[in-house]
Formats: sequence, C-alpha cells, structure tokens
Amino acid sequence: MEKIYIAGGAQTDFERNWSKEGKGPIAMLREVVEDCLQNAGLDYGDIVSLGKDARIACYVGNFAGEQYTGQAHSGALLTEVSSAFYGIPSARYEAACASGSVALEAAIHGIMSGTRDVAIVVGWEIMKTVDSRRCGDILGAAALYEQESRNIAYPFPKLFGRLADATIDRYGLDRERYLCCLAEISAMNYKNAKRNPLAQTRRWHMSREKALRRGIKTNAIVSGNLATADCSQISDGAAAVVLVSETIRRRLNRKLPYVCGMGMRVAPMRMEEKLDNGRTTPFLLPWTRQAVLDAYCSAKLSVHDIDVFEIHDCFTSSEYVEISALGLTEPGEEYTAVESGLIAFDGQYPINPSGGLIGCGHPVGASGVRMFLDIAKQLRGEAGDYQIENAHHGLVLNIGGSATTNYVFILSAY
Repeated sequence: MEKIYIAGGAQTDFERNWSKEGKGPIAMLREVVEDCLQNAGLDYGDIVSLGKDARIACYVGNFAGEQYTGQAHSGALLTEVSSAFYGIPSARYEAACASGSVALEAAIHGIMSGTRDVAIVVGWEIMKTVDSRRCGDILGAAALYEQESRNIAYPFPKLFGRLADATIDRYGLDRERYLCCLAEISAMNYKNAKRNPLAQTRRWHMSREKALRRGIKTNAIVSGNLATADCSQISDGAAAVVLVSETIRRRLNRKLPYVCGMGMRVAPMRMEEKLDNGRTTPFLLPWTRQAVLDAYCSAKLSVHDIDVFEIHDCFTSSEYVEISALGLTEPGEEYTAVESGLIAFDGQYPINPSGGLIGCGHPVGASGVRMFLDIAKQLRGEAGDYQIENAHHGLVLNIGGSATTNYVFILSAY
C-alpha cells in the first residue's frame, strides 16, 4: 500500500478528571490538537493554507459524547478550537471502542485517494460525568443493546466473562492455570503503566499476587471469573495524530514512520453468535484473526517481523485470546506466551509497553488513536521509559464492542 506517514501526535494525561477541573470537550480538544500540531511541526497557519485547496481534513473518533457530556456533532467542534478550522472538512466517526480506528482508516484512505495531503485524526471521550452504573449502561450500547445490555448491570464484564468461560471450555484449559495467566496479564499491564507518564494507573499498585486474590474487597468479582484487576479503566482523555502524504513529508524534510499494512473485519454483534460461529475454526474469534492476517498480507510481513504490539485489553480475557489471533501461539496455547515471558516488556514480542487499556486507561473514543500513536512513538524512539529497543515494525489491534469491529494497523520505521 502507498506510504502514509505519521508526522506527529499527542495524548492528554489519562489520569485527569476533566469534569472535576471544570473543563469539557472543547478544552480537551484544544489541548490535544495544539500539542499534536506542535509535535508534528505544524501550526494553525498551515491548516489555513492547506484548507484553501481542501488538501486537509479532520477525522474525529468519539463513541458517546452526547450521552456523557450532552455534546454530539464532534467533527464540527474543532471550529470552536480555532478559527483555522473554519471551512476544513471534518466529521465524526463511531465504531464503539474502535471509533478512533475507523477515523484513522478514513483518514488513511483520504490521503491514499489523492484528495488530501494532511489528515488530523483526533479520538476523545469524557466518561467521568456519570456514575458507574450509568456508565455501564452507556457502554452497553456497543453490544446488541436490547438483547445483551438493557436492564443488565455492567453488561461488558459479563460478555467478556463469557469469553473467559468459552476459552476454558473450548480448549479444555485448567481453570486455575488460566486464571493465573489473566492475573499475570493484569500485573504486566499495571507494571508497564508505571513507566508511562501519561498512564491513568501509573501511581496505582497491582501485583500478580493481588490480581490472583479475586473476591477480596480491593479486587472484587465483577462477573464470572473476572475481577476488578481484569478490567480496563473508565477514563477521560484524548489522543491525536497528523498523517501526511509523501508530498508533505518531503516539505517537512524529516524521516517519519509510516503505515504499511491494514486490516478490518466485522463479526456478528452478539457474543453468543460469535462463539457459535467460531466453533468451525481453531480460533475463538476468527474475524479478529482474519483482520490480523489481512494486515500482515498488505504489509508483506509476518508476526515474526513485529517488534512491539499495542492490543485491546479491555479485559484480561480479551488480551489472552488475542495472543493467538496475532499468531504468537497456536489457539489454546496462549498460556505459553504468558508463562514464558514472551509478551513481557523485556520479552521477544512485548505487548502493551504503554500499559494498555488496563494500565494506561480506556477513554473509549480515544483508545484506537492512542494505541496507534504509541506505536508511532516506539518507531520514532520517543517512548521514553517504556521504549522498546530497536523497534522497526509495530502492530495495533483495536476492537469495538465484544470483538465485533476489528481493526489492525502495522506501522514501520523510516
């Protein structure tokens, strides 16, 4: 595929509670966009100049802004950030937890079509405006609401708890061994988050031993086999990247990482239907696996070429099954990658050095962009204390809903 370059990006501090600060979407968008432009070596004057010939567009990923903040029409909100965005094409994109990724895909295709030279992609969500039960109900709309979420408290822990049960049953796993692996996944993500100055849980503590103690007050059972330590965070935050064509890369006169592969597949909405259909293949989530294969094919790479991964650990049970979807193990043998340290920070194939959704945070509309940005930072050698040495190729796996919308991006260093 044609090279689409990542000129720069920015992320807000996911530890912040924007409502408590008395700030809303416009303040968040202004902060992340201005930091992003500065990192990319651009300014508002460049936006105005590119906008004269419509060579620039904006793509905003957001899941449920109208539910959490009362504000919809996110694409047009950028005109409140700066008058430089007057007249610039801009729209909102939504695909549940993959909202940022669908915005990225649209931006990539916009540049590939030759109609744009610059694409500003922003993902954002402000979630701490409601109590936990209301938040769970809003998130339930990412599943098939009437059948899987209505009048069910915290539907998504139940859905991914069901995935945990199905993983044990499908592959005949020893339950205690499996739960030890989930605890190790949780502990790894929390440990990695301590290296990340923008991670929500960087000041928190979660050891493998504590994660194993499911059912205690500080690690209460949420659903089935899953406890608090197995869950990603309710977060406020935004992330943004600037994508550019070869023409602009030459103008910037810098070596930049680029997108070299991409895959996207949509599975049935209902978890039970996914699991029923998955019985015909070795993979519990075959559409997730196919999105990964599509990305490898378009990049002309294999899993053995990938140096660092950012994948969707909305729950430890999702990260577990994604290990085989990436091709790191055979289906049913994911425990070998966890127990051997293969996916640890200092392992051969490190997963989520940022801390992932469990450690870094999960502002739903921002996560896909944040993961993409973190891989770009790894390839630019700008990940600081969570930098993976000699990272030349990185992969993003971002899922929406209960692994319904599956996006994979492969990025390469210059």
